[in-house]
Amino acid sequence: MAKEKITAETEVGTTELACVLGITGRRVRQLVEDGQLNKSARGRFLLADTVQQYIRFSSGEPIGEDAAELELAKQKADVALKEAKAKIASMEALELQGKMHRSEDVESLTEDLIYTMRSALLALPGRLAVDVSSAANSAEAADIIRREVHKVMQEISEYHYDPKRYEERVRERRNWSGRDDEDC
Repeated sequence: MAKEKITAETEVGTTELACVLGITGRRVRQLVEDGQLNKSARGRFLLADTVQQYIRFSSGEPIGEDAAELELAKQKADVALKEAKAKIASMEALELQGKMHRSEDVESLTEDLIYTMRSALLALPGRLAVDVSSAANSAEAADIIRREVHKVMQEISEYHYDPKRYEERVRERRNWSGRDDEDC
């Protein structure tokens, strides 16, 4: 029996290809279905090309234009995901350093300030009632009211950003205690 020489045009069937690649015929069919291996004809494969395709598949190298485009899209998505995670980590670091605050924390502390202002303004009538009623004339009453309003405005103007209060809000929101930092 003469030995047949293998060339670039040598075709083999599924069984022969499976034997050469060391896999089952079913696995060969799966690889064809997944687009990893190409048939030359029904149930036939160009041996040299198919072996090269299998090597590229096994090494993780993209096969064909569709696979290359898919791999490129996957790489872009991975880069975008990593950039997003890095941005989130950077923002969280800024938040923990007190250089950036979440809107809900700012809203909460602004609410506190507004309630403080509201309480001070609502307390004015009670604080002024006796003094204004004992005033000799309307000018003296207006002066008493003006002084009290200025006191309230002075108290409000002395309100300053307190990083510790923001830090407390962050810790409350994240359910952290002061001891967590010491463990790090």
